[in-house]
Parts: sequence; structure tokens; C-alpha cells
Amino acid sequence: MLSCQNSVLRVLVVDDHELTRFSLKLALQSQKNIELVGLASNGLEAIEMVERYRPDVIILDLQMPVMDGLSASTKIKNIEPNAQIIAYSSVEDPQVEVMSQTARIDAFCKKDTATQDLIALVKQLGNRETSD
Repeated sequence: MLSCQNSVLRVLVVDDHELTRFSLKLALQSQKNIELVGLASNGLEAIEMVERYRPDVIILDLQMPVMDGLSASTKIKNIEPNAQIIAYSSVEDPQVEVMSQTARIDAFCKKDTATQDLIALVKQLGNRETSD
């Protein structure tokens, strides 16, 4: 029973903006039972890090150079089907939200969401993955 409480949630952050990566790094590293396994700046780097670190939860920006988050999500789920992917975006376009519903993601989070709410979502998805 207590082992679930003590398990460490492995998180990968993928965003092309350095300030966003740095801010999320600080926020996640201050959390108990969360291990930040990597920071990637595009979808291709994310795929490589998923292969290497096998994260439980991935915070994945949708719009990035080299490979966008929607394309990366499909490849990530093929590598690590149990990984929980949060599509993290500032885009207001409703078409992106529709596309994100058909992509291989588990949750959608706007970038203007409060940090503590994003962390709560990470923990919620991480617990869902470990309880299955």
C-alpha cells in the first residue's frame, strides 16, 4: 500500500522555449516524488529521450521546430504506450484542440494554466498510469 506513495514519477518536458523549459524544471524539481528525467526542445529530441529514459508523463508543446508535438505524440506512444502525454499549448485555434483530440495524447493543458494546476495534472496522470 505504501509503495504507491513512495514511487517516483518520471517526467519529461518538451518545449522549444528555453524559459518555459527552465520554469517547468524549477517547478517540477521542487516536488516530492517527481524526477525530471529530461528537457527537450523539439519532438525529435523528445523521441530520443523517451527511448532512453522511459518517462511516465510527458509535458509536450504542440508547436515546435524540427518535429511538432502532435507528430511526436504518435511516435512516442509507439515506443512507450503507457506514457501519459499532456499536450501543452498557448494556441487559441480550435482546430488545434480538435487535432489534439485525435492525436495520441492523454490531456490538454493551456500554457496560461497555473503551475500548481499543471503539476496536479502531472500527478493525476502519473497515478493513473501506475494504478493500471
